[in-house]
Amino acid sequence: LYYAKIGIGTPSKDYYVQVDTGSDIMWVNCIQCRECPKRGYHGLELTLYDPKESLTGKLVSCEHEFCLEVNDGSVSGCKANVSCLYTEVYGDGSYSIGYFINDVVQYDRVSGDLQTKLANGSVIFGCGARQSGDLGYSEDALDGILGFGKSNSSIVSQLASTGKVKKMFAHCLDGANGGGIFAIGHVVQPRVNTTPLVANQPHYSVNMTAVEVGRDFLNLTTDVFGVGDKKGTILDSGTTLAYLPEVIYEALLKQILSWQSDLKLHTLHDQYTCFEYAGRLSSSVESVDDGFPPVTFHFENSLLLKVYPHEYLFPFVSIHLYGTHYYHDHLFSGKVLLRQSFDFTC
Repeated sequence: LYYAKIGIGTPSKDYYVQVDTGSDIMWVNCIQCRECPKRGYHGLELTLYDPKESLTGKLVSCEHEFCLEVNDGSVSGCKANVSCLYTEVYGDGSYSIGYFINDVVQYDRVSGDLQTKLANGSVIFGCGARQSGDLGYSEDALDGILGFGKSNSSIVSQLASTGKVKKMFAHCLDGANGGGIFAIGHVVQPRVNTTPLVANQPHYSVNMTAVEVGRDFLNLTTDVFGVGDKKGTILDSGTTLAYLPEVIYEALLKQILSWQSDLKLHTLHDQYTCFEYAGRLSSSVESVDDGFPPVTFHFENSLLLKVYPHEYLFPFVSIHLYGTHYYHDHLFSGKVLLRQSFDFTC
């Protein structure tokens, strides 16, 4: 999970929140949450937010302009001094339910080259009273979610509207250690290749233009990518899987498997496409990289994202079926790139 630490309230308390560019509302688990875990992801000690313990915490009424905006202009049954409620539903079916609070949020802001300083601003966020799905499991739980989407309700939009920061942020990931830097506001742009965001879209979207397997391009028409102001490809830091339209997925899978024409596909658990592949047993990474092609996704402005076989094919852990080693690609219809391991015998 991509998560960061922020401070909330007066006096400030620390909260660990998942950075999610695919949603717009920030929320943290609230004191009313009876089933929220006390420890979460990687054993983090979690904290329930109590608005009564903060000198700057205030309830947001259903008549507030923020409440009207997130509810598309009207709140059913709204009366004076009634709290503004929220329900945030995510793509995996999990959800958070609660009410909105206005309080001071503290964060690290870039102040120079490799330097940061403490900054703060008044922000409206959700006080989560009930969570479901992975949001409530202790091994995956955090204190909440930091919605960094495009709408006016996101924390970056709120801070920018008050002049606290420019409406910009940078997300630089450390592939070796799983950490990285998440910076709010303007940063000096490094020398990187870029692709433009598609305008007038609800999410951060870019134009994918082609898919290359090895040195062969998939024979796809431009319209399947939904380029321009139609669809685009959403960039979402809160999603593990890469989702593809079925027409692209089927062509991609066929081209990958054509590199090993004698493979026999098996379906496990009614959803996992698997196959036997021995290769060189001394190194599974070298083995699959030698036997299968890299996949390169092409984006507007000649931006390339290359994915190697060991990144889209994963071996089962300690699985021996009649003396052979099994690899599986975890490609469902329209989905790729999922890590999972199973213990079973046949």
